[in-house]
Amino acid sequence: AQAGAYVISGAIKMSFPADLFSGAVQYEVKDGIAVIKMNQPQTMNTMNGQLNAGVTLALDMASEDHNVRVVILTGSGKAFSAGGSLSAGEGKGASDGFRAATDSKIPATVNAAIRNLRTGMRSSEVLRSMDKPTVAAVNGACAGAGFSWACACDLRFGATSAVFRTAFASAGLSGDYGGTWTLPRIVGPAKARELYLLNKKVRAEEAKAIGLVSDVFPDHEFLDRVMQEAKLLADAPPLALKRIKQNLNDADRSLSFSEALDSEAERHARSGYHPDAAEAGKAFMEKRPGKFLGTGKREAWEMSKL
Repeated sequence: AQAGAYVISGAIKMSFPADLFSGAVQYEVKDGIAVIKMNQPQTMNTMNGQLNAGVTLALDMASEDHNVRVVILTGSGKAFSAGGSLSAGEGKGASDGFRAATDSKIPATVNAAIRNLRTGMRSSEVLRSMDKPTVAAVNGACAGAGFSWACACDLRFGATSAVFRTAFASAGLSGDYGGTWTLPRIVGPAKARELYLLNKKVRAEEAKAIGLVSDVFPDHEFLDRVMQEAKLLADAPPLALKRIKQNLNDADRSLSFSEALDSEAERHARSGYHPDAAEAGKAFMEKRPGKFLGTGKREAWEMSKL
C-alpha cells in the first residue's frame, strides 16, 4: 500500500488528505502498522480543531483498513501533545469546538458546548474500542487531552525525555477525552486521584514504575524501538488479537462473570475454527513467523462466521 493510503479488501480507495488539515497530522501505513503523527511541533502539538479532526479521520481509516493490524499514535518534535492550548484565545485551541467565540453570531450555550465537546472526544473512543491494538508512542511532553489520548490506547511506551501531567486543574478544568475513566484502570484509583488532584509531573522512569507505560526507550532510538514492539503485534494472528481486545473491553462494562464467560467461549471457539489458529500452532512448533490470513478479502457471509 502507498503511504497514507486507505485500503479496503486490497483496493486503494483514497489517500489521507494531510493538506486538508494544513499538515497538522501525518498518516502512513507500512508492513501492517499505521503511524499517526501529530505534526505541530511549534505548538507542542497542542490540540485544536484541525489536529483533532485529522487524528479522528486517520483513526477511522486505520480501523477500516484490512491491511492495518496495529496503530501507533505519536508526536513530532519535543512533545507528544501538550493538550489544549491556553493561549489561543476564545474559540480556538482548548476552546475550539467547545464554546462559541466572543464575536460569534451564534449564542453560546452550555448544551452546545457539551454536544460539541462530546463529538470531539470520539477520537478517544475509537482509540479504546477499535478492534486493533493501539499504541501511544510518547516522545516528549504529554499533558491534558494529550495525556487522555495516551491513556485511551491499549499500550504506552515512553521516551527517556517523556513527561506526563494531567494538567487540567491548572487550567481550571475537570478533564476530558476520557482520562478520568482510563487512568484509574491503568494505575489504580488512588494513584489516579493523586495525579489528577495534585497535578504532579511524572517522568518516564516513574511512569514505568507505576505502570503508566510498559517500557522506556532512549530518545535517539525511541520510535525504532516502538516499531519493534508494534511488529510483534502486527505479526500475531489478527483475529486472536481482535477478540482478546473485545474481551478486555467487555471487562470494562458491567458484565457479570457468567456473561464474560459466555463471550469468551464464543470468541475463543470461533478463533479456533479459523485457519490462523492452526497456522499459529504450526509456526510455533517450527520456530518461524506465522503467515496469517486475518479477515482479508472475504465475502460478507464468510465474515459472519468469524
